Amino acid sequence: MANIEHLQTVHVPASKVYETLTTAEGLSEIWTNELIVNNQIGFINEFRFGSNDITKMRIEELITNKKVMWQCIDSDPEWIGTTISFDIEEKNGKSFITLRQMNWREVTPFFRSCNYNWAIFLYSLKSYCEEGYGLPYHKRKF
Repeated sequence: MANIEHLQTVHVPASKVYETLTTAEGLSEIWTNELIVNNQIGFINEFRFGSNDITKMRIEELITNKKVMWQCIDSDPEWIGTTISFDIEEKNGKSFITLRQMNWREVTPFFRSCNYNWAIFLYSLKSYCEEGYGLPYHKRKF
């Protein structure tokens, strides 16, 4: 099994990061503005990236200001069964976010593309939390 893993430092308290990752307002500013989300364990969040590209994530774990974990139940076949987690640690007013997408079956070109795009996701999260604007899918030019 292969995993994607990134670390991002954001100069805001963990509560701001957690709120961004668990609300429609936050996720629409950093990932995609076509979504249905709720912050309840067991809820299935839906994220759309164009008319035919939907990703469904079941919320597996929520620890306020510390952790968000999703299980992919519908998406590209390579994503189904992967787990996405965001571990948040606050020190001196900064938040350190470790993003992991775990349990990939193999390293493929799509894995590599997703690895890149998760880095962009974290850049978007940082920008939104620190500056008030992110770089969601519908605003990207690449």
